[in-house]
Amino acid sequence: MNTALKIVLPVAVIGLGAVGAKTLVDNRPVPVSVERVIPVPRVRTMLPELTDYQVHVPSQGSVVPRLESELVCEVSGRVTAVSPSLRNGGFFQAGEELLRLDPTDYELALTLAELEVARASRLLQEEQADASVAKREWESLGKGEASALTLRIPQLAEAQANLKAAQANLKKAKRDLERTRISAPFEGRVRRKAVGLGQFVSKGMSIATIYGTQVAEVRLPLQDKELAVLSLPLGSSSEDQLQRPSVVLSALFAGAQHEWQATVVRTEGEIDPTSRMVMAVAEIQDPYGQAGGGAQVPLAIGMFVNAKVRGVLLKDVYVLPRTALRDGNQVYVVDDQNRLQFIDTQVVRSEADSIVLRAQLPPNARVVITPLEIVTEGMRVADHLQDPPSDSAATSEAQEETPR
Repeated sequence: MNTALKIVLPVAVIGLGAVGAKTLVDNRPVPVSVERVIPVPRVRTMLPELTDYQVHVPSQGSVVPRLESELVCEVSGRVTAVSPSLRNGGFFQAGEELLRLDPTDYELALTLAELEVARASRLLQEEQADASVAKREWESLGKGEASALTLRIPQLAEAQANLKAAQANLKKAKRDLERTRISAPFEGRVRRKAVGLGQFVSKGMSIATIYGTQVAEVRLPLQDKELAVLSLPLGSSSEDQLQRPSVVLSALFAGAQHEWQATVVRTEGEIDPTSRMVMAVAEIQDPYGQAGGGAQVPLAIGMFVNAKVRGVLLKDVYVLPRTALRDGNQVYVVDDQNRLQFIDTQVVRSEADSIVLRAQLPPNARVVITPLEIVTEGMRVADHLQDPPSDSAATSEAQEETPR
């Protein structure tokens, strides 16, 4: 019996296992298939309009005076008076006396020069009288041709030359006396004062550095490619005087943004060998606002400014965000069936955040301004003019899942 049990028990266990396995297989859950879904990309679009676009070329530079000079002494002497305007940053008018030197020595020199002129004039008159007497005597007593020396011609020429020399010395003495009063040749401002009251100055010594305040300039570097959209005075003919683009200068001053109007008056004759830039020079009239009573915010010398140079007017163009441009020269448009079309364009100009282009767009075309990763021409999209782009724009597939 034990032998029979040993044989039957394993068979029974195997049979029960087979029945259990069959039961599990028969009762296993049926997998649920999930339908594959490809969502339609959502895009933002805009309705482009033909317009005229005014080109402004950006640049920057520092304000410099158009006229700057070094005041130097033309005579020597001790400084006896200094104008209140002669100080660093001081304003002065044209012809205003800025400095005075001790004139005593030059007044004495003028007196002596006047004496020499009077003496030379007297000697000339005496010599003219002697020459006249010598001529009459020779005509009455002499025979043949009289020599120049007999007629006192060389003596008369010497007396005339002495008078001219004395008059020249007198003129120099007067000029030296005038030069003891040093004045400004133009209206301007003092950059640097170099002398003070009581100081002895020598001829040729610098007194101050001054510059004019009626006109200032800004050197504006421009890329060579920008010349195509600017009417700059590149040559030297009189016609170039008509080509003077306007410039808007701007800078932060006293905590606020201010603007000034300028005009490009010339270009420099050389291209910068390092940057390969063309230098345009813009001119600003009355930078300190003195003509208007000081109401204008001053455009101080040395101020760093941003500039927008007015260029040509581009007619019948589209102005779109930079995100609308694809593959260098294409735009995507959405047709009436909400399908994408690829349109080739001509990019006329690229700005920091926009592009200007010419293109043959279909009527009522909507230009896509949403970045798209995977696109094909003719694919369907969902157009949302105001909604931000959705993450579902990328194509995805659902995976089959098996519930437990």
